[in-house]
Amino acid sequence: MITATAVLAALALFVTACATGGTGARDEGPAGADAAAGKLNPTPSPSAYATTDDVDGVQLVMDDPGVAASVKRALKPCVGDEYPVDVSYGDLTGGASDDVVVNVMTCSDAVGVGSYVYRESGSGTGYRNVFRAEESPVYAEIDRGDLVVTKQVYKKDDPVTSPSGENVITYRWTAGRFTLEYRTHNEYSSAVDGDTAPTTDPN
Repeated sequence: MITATAVLAALALFVTACATGGTGARDEGPAGADAAAGKLNPTPSPSAYATTDDVDGVQLVMDDPGVAASVKRALKPCVGDEYPVDVSYGDLTGGASDDVVVNVMTCSDAVGVGSYVYRESGSGTGYRNVFRAEESPVYAEIDRGDLVVTKQVYKKDDPVTSPSGENVITYRWTAGRFTLEYRTHNEYSSAVDGDTAPTTDPN
């Protein structure tokens, strides 16, 4: 009688556990490989690199007296209030706050027309321009503490979507200004099937 009662109680407990809709031991077991990798190498959120208050890249460019008038004229919304501007944050100059990199592009084909770096002023009241490149097409990025500027190269008959190559220029903040570290030229392959890799010509 005692044995039968114990069996019935165990059966009732099993049915109740199944009725909860849980996944059994998988809820308590070890995480899968993907989950473990995510904990070991978490993807940093944008706020991890952002300044305390997100910066209005459009306003920075429009208020900057050093920005070419042609760039300011081209800086208009593409759709609604969406401007063709990329803004990124990172430590380039060793300041108290992250620096701000702003790339201005065209709406039609996203060709870069101007790249700028802004550093927070010492008084903390705003940002000042410490770098500009306006030889279109151009695009600037932060790479491991360096400023990397890419300028696409076009030959006479190249369409906008197919440049012949690119110049990649790396700058480093030294003694209060950006100095050229090295320059690389990549010549794109003209092979239709893309089997030929770009050739690199360091200068």
